[in-house]
Amino acid sequence: MTDRTLRPATLAVHAGEEPDPKTGALEPPIVLASAYAFPSADDAAAQFRGEQDGWIYGRWRNPTVESFERKIAALEGAEATVALASGMAAVNGAIAACARAGEHVVAPRSVYAEAARLMREVLPRFGIETTFVDQTDLAAVEAAMNERTRIVYAETPANPNLVCTDLAALAKLAHARGAVLIVDGTFATPWHQRPLALGADLVLHSATKAICGHGDAIGGVVSGSRERVGEVRRIGVRAMGGAMAPNTAAMLARGVRTLGLRMDRASASAMELARRLEEDRRIARVWYPGLPSHPQHAIARAQMTRGFGAMIAFEVAGGLEAGKRCHDAVEVIARAVSLGDVRSLLTHPATTTQASMPREQRLAAGVGDGLMRLSVGIEDVEDLWEDLDRALRS
Repeated sequence: MTDRTLRPATLAVHAGEEPDPKTGALEPPIVLASAYAFPSADDAAAQFRGEQDGWIYGRWRNPTVESFERKIAALEGAEATVALASGMAAVNGAIAACARAGEHVVAPRSVYAEAARLMREVLPRFGIETTFVDQTDLAAVEAAMNERTRIVYAETPANPNLVCTDLAALAKLAHARGAVLIVDGTFATPWHQRPLALGADLVLHSATKAICGHGDAIGGVVSGSRERVGEVRRIGVRAMGGAMAPNTAAMLARGVRTLGLRMDRASASAMELARRLEEDRRIARVWYPGLPSHPQHAIARAQMTRGFGAMIAFEVAGGLEAGKRCHDAVEVIARAVSLGDVRSLLTHPATTTQASMPREQRLAAGVGDGLMRLSVGIEDVEDLWEDLDRALRS
């Protein structure tokens, strides 16, 4: 069988891996070498010219990392995947591979705050400008594009308020104007959404989150065509140094094996909690793509094929102080800024993840003072509800 004949749950376990040919070990060996011996000077020269396959140097290639990359590529339906040192290394590498000085990016207002800061403060130093728009309005996206636009960058569902973007429509618009579509799919994971099948050119994830699933490894991945991913590897890994460590790759590959089990459980619990929160008078508003009340529910239903994910956003009535009280009162749910863990995690974005955004920009992006971001884990849903209910009474 080839990977293409297998279903996602099977790919998550088997793709990219085979028994070690020397020992028969089912677990791929962790290769820690930083350098690899050449049989001869001629072999070394041929490898450096790309005429002969070889490992050469650990920052360039590593067998353990490549095994993990093949697993993610199979899940994404991609020709290739490159693993990087973090999710932000993946964002940097993808953008740097597609845009040059003097060119332009169109990005969503609702986007991970560090990605927004990269585009707002860092990329202009290298001559790359960004326009932030409401990407649910395709006319606004088109109006923001110009002859220098090389990237349309999307994040769906978006961090932290789960705005959903129509990827097929966005891809069509980007390609008609000669731009590439880069999608951050971290919230959806490859289990729930496959942006490449919807027309995206590159899809990236913070593998630290649900791909890992256990809160114990940092990494990022970018998937797409062999040519585009090769350019991300050349710039983001070889030139910029964002290489993933072999131990990290082994931990992330282990996490992927249970991705489907974890996401099915967490998504079912998230749907139930979202329904209850929406009916609660202490909550001003709930954002969850699976709720019919979500503004882009129809889009989410069309492109999130195995459920709506583990992330919920809800606005606590009472603003900043009410949000802080809710945050501080949870006991079962952990107060932490990450997501995708087997543990449920609660974040108050206005004082943490979105604190680097100017308040006016934060509010324009839909991140209110009382907004809470909940990453639902695999605990019993009734224990999670009792914990939220108690915190909201505080």
